[in-house]
Amino acid sequence: MDFKSKIRVIENFPKEGIRFKDITTLMQDGHAYKEAITQLASHVQDTDIDVIVGPEARGFVIGAPIAFHLEKGFVPVRKSGKLPGETIESEYDLEYGKDALAMHKDAIQPGQKVLIADDLLATGGTISTTINLIEQLGGIVVGCVFLIELTYLDGREKIGSQYPVHTLMQY
Repeated sequence: MDFKSKIRVIENFPKEGIRFKDITTLMQDGHAYKEAITQLASHVQDTDIDVIVGPEARGFVIGAPIAFHLEKGFVPVRKSGKLPGETIESEYDLEYGKDALAMHKDAIQPGQKVLIADDLLATGGTISTTINLIEQLGGIVVGCVFLIELTYLDGREKIGSQYPVHTLMQY
């Protein structure tokens, strides 16, 4: 399936010079969305995984269906202040400042094998922060899957070669 034909590209969003890759158009096509999730899940089905982690918010719409498909649990990573239980947090740099991601302290058990799923690998900042949270809790990141990778932003290099990465589409 030509998944790129299902992605809407919006010029100059959220700011001038950015070509935003909008996955909502792929998700609106039930067959394409199912096929994308099935292909990502199939790629990791033989990997020893205990739980799937997805960063807010589009990681939820990729990670949760993969977890369902593989019959694994799903753990959300949220923006700071959004989770009700006791959390750990990790800050990361943005172009215009800092932000923080959080995870429940009891979400990952030491030694659990974790797959990270998200819609997009760009600079790798969100995923590096997510890896940091998982490893603080003693989890072992066994890989990362994405619908889209923006190869020109070198996200793979930022997160490191020790974490296998699989993407469905590359720009």
